[in-house]
Amino acid sequence: MAYDADVIVIGAGLAGLTATAELVDAGRRVILVDQEPEQSLGGQAHWSFGGLFFVGSPEQRRMRIKDHRELALQDWLGTAGFDREEDHWPRKWAEAYVDFASGEKRAWLHGQGVRFFPVVGWAERGGYDAEGHGNSVPRFHITWGTGPGLLAPFVRRVHEGAARGLVQFKFRHRVTGLSRTAGVVDTVTGEILEPSGVERGKASNRDVTGSFEFRAQAVIVTSGGIGGNHDLVRANWPKRLGNPPEKMISGVPAHVDGLMLGIAEREGAHLINRDRMWHYTEGIENWAPIWDKHGIRILPGPSSLWLDARGNRLPVPLFPGFDTLGTLSHIMHTGYDYTWFVLNQRIIGKEFTLSGSEQNPDLTGKSVRGVVDRARADVPGPVKAFMDHGVDFVVERDLGALVRGMNALTKEPLIDEAALHRTLAARDREIINPYTKDLQVNAIRGARKFLGDRLIRTVAPHPILDPKAGPLIAVRLNILTRKTLGGLETDLSSRVLQEGGDPLPGVYAAGEAAGFGGGGVHGYRSLEGTFLGGCLFSGRAAGRAAAKSVG
Repeated sequence: MAYDADVIVIGAGLAGLTATAELVDAGRRVILVDQEPEQSLGGQAHWSFGGLFFVGSPEQRRMRIKDHRELALQDWLGTAGFDREEDHWPRKWAEAYVDFASGEKRAWLHGQGVRFFPVVGWAERGGYDAEGHGNSVPRFHITWGTGPGLLAPFVRRVHEGAARGLVQFKFRHRVTGLSRTAGVVDTVTGEILEPSGVERGKASNRDVTGSFEFRAQAVIVTSGGIGGNHDLVRANWPKRLGNPPEKMISGVPAHVDGLMLGIAEREGAHLINRDRMWHYTEGIENWAPIWDKHGIRILPGPSSLWLDARGNRLPVPLFPGFDTLGTLSHIMHTGYDYTWFVLNQRIIGKEFTLSGSEQNPDLTGKSVRGVVDRARADVPGPVKAFMDHGVDFVVERDLGALVRGMNALTKEPLIDEAALHRTLAARDREIINPYTKDLQVNAIRGARKFLGDRLIRTVAPHPILDPKAGPLIAVRLNILTRKTLGGLETDLSSRVLQEGGDPLPGVYAAGEAAGFGGGGVHGYRSLEGTFLGGCLFSGRAAGRAAAKSVG
């Protein structure tokens, strides 16, 4: 029986496009399969902020950030916390990825036309000791053009491959099975779905119009994770993070459903670390949703006062932007699945950035004028839209009115005005001296020693209750599903492994389906800016290895 292609790639997101582009460069014939319509080409990466983790970059050096491989690896390992037998390959992937991020990664992307915003961001600051969780220095580089800008060269390369007759696009093809010939997985079967003209990100129909069967010498699984499937998220929710939230909002479209992971597992793939996941604690409901339960993450500066559902400050070092999963664990052990930011307009104007390409039209549109206008605005336009229309926002001049608005958003009126006033007043008293026992205030002052934070991310310390800095703002924060940190176990050639460690013949995996490399390159926690990069690195490895295997 003849082959339909050299390689079948399942999933047309960033990892799948990267793998396909590498296969095209090697002259291989590829069938690129995806259950969504063509307008969703690029998958989740299209909606991303475009953040990338670099080590020792020119942008860092220009901002006087001293970074190097050893420091980055120390941070990665301290954050990942590898402690399982099945962490053998994830740890090797982590070491290889840090080498990539401190080596050829930036030059490889720059050579394809990708450019970067000059101010480096400081995500996941940690707040523990030197060997604990967090980035010791700023490493978050924003792609000029955000997610669409990062996708562009890979979309171009794949379309060039199609023009040369090397790539066949098979949109609206949903894979339901893998099978073998003589022990090698070489056949992909599934259902052809009815064409759909829905806009990118919206749910497409699942009406079946036929079936398909494709054969190739190798199969690469790049189908993503489980973040759009809340039932699967809850089923895999780890006890260490408490009980799963009663309410979750989605940072990814519904088609991120995890179905392909189960299909690969049934054919013998080893799925590991399925209880490791990355969800955000600063989620707000999108006032103009694209997909069901569409949530947006606030990328906060360090100045907002973070309160639990009863109005208590979160413990040190769970400040905004410091430790995502540490904060998630604390929240889910309070008995409630939401928290609050309390701040004022001066803080929100400088410190709130909203994640996502559509929430950053200046960066996505590569508009220098737009970036300048954002910096000059009292409150950036996308943030102001949430203040005006977001269901999670309360904006008031008076603390009493703010508290009444907060209590109106929840099942129980848990916020006491007198207690909240005491908390805010106590915090504000710590501002009058350049030294303090309040570690959040110290963190704010420390952040402003970094030029990038001082310019665009951290407001000068001031009393939250200062009327001149008002109005007061409260933001109800929801748990936002996002990334699957576990996945199909792979070696450094992206070959999928079976339980026991032998390769599953003919099968490779990359991107979120492979835990961004090895079945969980991040371990328990991420340093941020490493998800898109993990798709690039593992997709490149899978494409190059598969190309050699079918030569």
